[in-house]
Amino acid sequence: MKLCGVELKANNAIFSVFEKNDDDIVIYIDLKIKKITLDDDESFEDIKTFSNNVNDFLKDNKIEKVFIKKRAKKGNFAGGAVTFKMEGIIQLNDICDVTLVSSQSVNSFEKKNMIEFPKELKKYQEGAYLTALAAA
Repeated sequence: MKLCGVELKANNAIFSVFEKNDDDIVIYIDLKIKKITLDDDESFEDIKTFSNNVNDFLKDNKIEKVFIKKRAKKGNFAGGAVTFKMEGIIQLNDICDVTLVSSQSVNSFEKKNMIEFPKELKKYQEGAYLTALAAA
């Protein structure tokens, strides 16, 4: 099963994809596309382009499930409005299911498990990778 973790930061959707087999063995897939940017969240054309790029990414890579790391809605660490817009666009994809994963779940998973990040994984992808691992 191909799974994709997503972390939303500023105007970027950061992706980390891996396969999980029946024996729960995780195999990271180092894809050329690691993030998709929403250039102008007030431009219909840019929003449509972002949506199309996300759908193409999911379809082309045969993603079966997406896990998005939730952001706080209020307080000091609240996510920006653009990230919530991107989250909604990803949730509306017609390729696969999307699940939101709380930061607490991701942090708890990381504390309870010795996580060895794949050497091909970029530092900025670690949050997305952990999100999918924690939820998968």
